[in-house]
Amino acid sequence: MAAVPDIRLRFYGHSEAAGIRELLLDVHADAYSDSDAEFDSRERFAWFVDHWSGLDGFACVVGYDGDEPVGFSYGAPLVAGREWWRGHFEPGLESRTFGLSELLVRPGWRKAGISARLHDALVDRRAEDLAVLLVDREHPKVQALYEAWGYRKIGERKPFEDSPTFAVMVKRLRP
Repeated sequence: MAAVPDIRLRFYGHSEAAGIRELLLDVHADAYSDSDAEFDSRERFAWFVDHWSGLDGFACVVGYDGDEPVGFSYGAPLVAGREWWRGHFEPGLESRTFGLSELLVRPGWRKAGISARLHDALVDRRAEDLAVLLVDREHPKVQALYEAWGYRKIGERKPFEDSPTFAVMVKRLRP
């Protein structure tokens, strides 16, 4: 895209999740239109949308170019004592954690700084001490982007039999 579009951000919570479900599925389908992996399918992603949007504290930011959704980011606070990533981190660290589950930008709007805006709009307003996410280790440029935003890799994880192996990345949100 030659010019940086004027992207408008809208915030959604748990109570609005059902109303944006199809939008999230459509944006995901476009973002993964070149993948034939079952893990990237619309049906598989629907499970993740339903799971994350059902969590207390679910938060989502959708970017719009006019009326056209161009990308989104979403996540939720992780339940204390059940954070799956703790085995990769310093023992005894007691911190509230926000799980950043998804950050997607549709192909026609990539490389315009939109992913950073979506990320920052979601994560910068969090009250938790840490943000944690997974990045497919087959995408080192994406991992490098998160590192540029202050995340660091603390391990690897394959959470599902049909999933890729992911880099586990953590960022301190509060000192």
